[in-house]
Amino acid sequence: MSRFSPIWATEIDHLQATRPTDPVLYFAPEALDATHARFREGFSGEVTYAVKANDNPGVIATLARGGMRAFDVASPAEIDAVRALVPEAVLHYNNPVRGRWEIDAAVKAGVASYSVDGFGELEKLAEAVPKGAEMSVRLALPVDGAAYHFGTKFGETPEGAAALLRAVVAAGYVPSMTFHPGTQCKSPDAWVRYIETCGAVAEGAGVTLARLNVGGGFPSDRGKGAALEPILEAIEATVRRVFPTDPPKLVCEPGRAMVADAFTAAFKVKAERECGGLFLNDGIYGLLAELPIMGPHQRLRVVTPEGDMRRGHPRPRVLFGPTCDSLDVLPETVDLPGDVAEGDYVIFDGIGAYSTATNTRFNGYGAYDIVTVRRSGHRQWPR
Repeated sequence: MSRFSPIWATEIDHLQATRPTDPVLYFAPEALDATHARFREGFSGEVTYAVKANDNPGVIATLARGGMRAFDVASPAEIDAVRALVPEAVLHYNNPVRGRWEIDAAVKAGVASYSVDGFGELEKLAEAVPKGAEMSVRLALPVDGAAYHFGTKFGETPEGAAALLRAVVAAGYVPSMTFHPGTQCKSPDAWVRYIETCGAVAEGAGVTLARLNVGGGFPSDRGKGAALEPILEAIEATVRRVFPTDPPKLVCEPGRAMVADAFTAAFKVKAERECGGLFLNDGIYGLLAELPIMGPHQRLRVVTPEGDMRRGHPRPRVLFGPTCDSLDVLPETVDLPGDVAEGDYVIFDGIGAYSTATNTRFNGYGAYDIVTVRRSGHRQWPR
């Protein structure tokens, strides 16, 4: 008996052959490689992966095999996860608020760089982090274009960032800057404004930046399109304009945009109400926990247990999760084929980001299997 799990051609082949009753996540390493290549081709700096988006070992290992040598980590647990799989990886610890025990763990693990957004946090780092390490001052600006912003929790104003940047140099650390325009940000203008402000802050502080981290926030396609290349082009052009001489090295830390397309999820229809509402075997307490925040996911297909596509005239449907909580309903209605039936599978394409990471297992639901596929079926059938 083989000790290796089989690799299926597509998720449809697996559904047809096994007819699972629990949710299934289909991992397509080739899709992850393709997205990784897009970042490497369009971005002149170092491309890292924000492990928080999906810490599946297969994701980390696939990226490492594809040439990724650095990862963005936000906790000692994520540090350990990367070190176990890629011992030689360079680690950027860009969660800017840490307990002293977390700093100690990072130092022991050989973390290369840290973000910082306050003098109190810099003091804690200075107690343990060896001089000469990289410190990235995190900037926060009121920019538009994201699903939600990080600036209400993290980051300094331009004035505060300038003062903190000078303090980083005085403390004996390598000065850098970082920012995050907000998750699922579709506007290149957000990066333009941040990069311009970082340049102004560094010039005003009299500090030459060793590196500029242009953050995460890159969007994935949730059904209404999300263009990556215009954002990368805007970053490159703005850096050349703002730093015409002695430009900082660049790094980015995509999470959502890197991993989303590498996973497809299949949920079984448990029941259909007379009103047309559908009960699925997963909901907002499981793999779909992000949807109440992010809004409806619209890259959907429906297949029968026999693997045939449902192609009935679309009608709006309310999708309910399986728990006994009445809040367990997905936001807004989604258009699904009118001939969908109990026992069918509703397939969510591009669901790899923050699905496993936010699963609560409430009410005994939330279990899922992960199956590896060569390619995703949404690349064969029209959406």
